Amino acid sequence: MVHTTTSASIATGIIVMKTGILVLGGLVTYFSLKAYRNTGSSALRALAVGFGIITLGALLGGTFDVVFGVSLAAGLLIDAVLTFVGLAVITYSLYAD
Repeated sequence: MVHTTTSASIATGIIVMKTGILVLGGLVTYFSLKAYRNTGSSALRALAVGFGIITLGALLGGTFDVVFGVSLAAGLLIDAVLTFVGLAVITYSLYAD
C-alpha cells in the first residue's frame, strides 16, 4: 500500500517542527544568557549566541520557505548555514576560558 502525502501536510509538519525548535531553542538560549549574566563567563555568552544563531536559522529557514515562497532547498540552505555557524560558535564556547 502506497501512502501519498500532500504538500499541505508537509507544510503543516514543517510549521509544527519549526515552532517546536523555536520554543525549545529560545528556552535554551534564554537559560544560557541567564547563566552568563549570573557568572559573567564569556564561554556561556558564546554558548548562548551559538544556540541563538541555530534557533534563528530554524526560524528563518522555515519562514522563508513557507511565508515568502522561497524554494524548500533555499530554506534548507539558510537553515544549514546558520546551524553550521551556530555550532562553530558553540564549539568555540567549549574551548573558551
